[in-house]
Amino acid sequence: MRKPKLTATSKTTYHHGDLRKSLLDTATKMLKDGGVEGLSLRKLADKVGVSRTAPYHHFKDKNELLCAIAEQGFAHWKQQAKQIFNQVDVSNKEKYRRFIHGYINYAADNPELYDLMFGRTIWKNQAATDSLKAVAYPSFQYQVEMTRTWQEQGVMPKHADTLRLAQVTWGTMHGIARLLIDGIYADASHIDEMCETAVELFVTTSTQSAN
Repeated sequence: MRKPKLTATSKTTYHHGDLRKSLLDTATKMLKDGGVEGLSLRKLADKVGVSRTAPYHHFKDKNELLCAIAEQGFAHWKQQAKQIFNQVDVSNKEKYRRFIHGYINYAADNPELYDLMFGRTIWKNQAATDSLKAVAYPSFQYQVEMTRTWQEQGVMPKHADTLRLAQVTWGTMHGIARLLIDGIYADASHIDEMCETAVELFVTTSTQSAN
């Protein structure tokens, strides 16, 4: 039996891959505008202009949709980190500074997405899909690899356990990000100063003197 074409109300025909991308792009915008509570597969279908059953061809339920959005967030964050780490004609300490600033600004610019990537909606309920885990876990592992390289370069303390140092660094960045997102003790005007304090906290004394 031939499957019916998925069409928008404007008679626009979507190819399979195009519709999934359109659904994800639109869902990400809806998440940013209204949070997790404002997002549903039904609302998403109406927003894109397809039948209300169409999203279920790509996401079996809301959780799978949320995991796909978070997956894109981790992929983008890792890509951003790689771009910083692979920059040429930039000192190692400056790369570290840009990494700290980049992480916290990414969280501040995308608070709803950041909440989804690192919050309890997915992880506390152990609802992460295998596809999300396959992207999220290597993203942190990449930070461990960067930390090891920065230790070898003398940017971060060489004597510290690499995994623990990466975890503490991430914990510090995550804490700052949460304070900014929640508006508890800091607001956007404090971002740069807090980032600089974090940089000076973790770089070695010898690196500070040399740079």
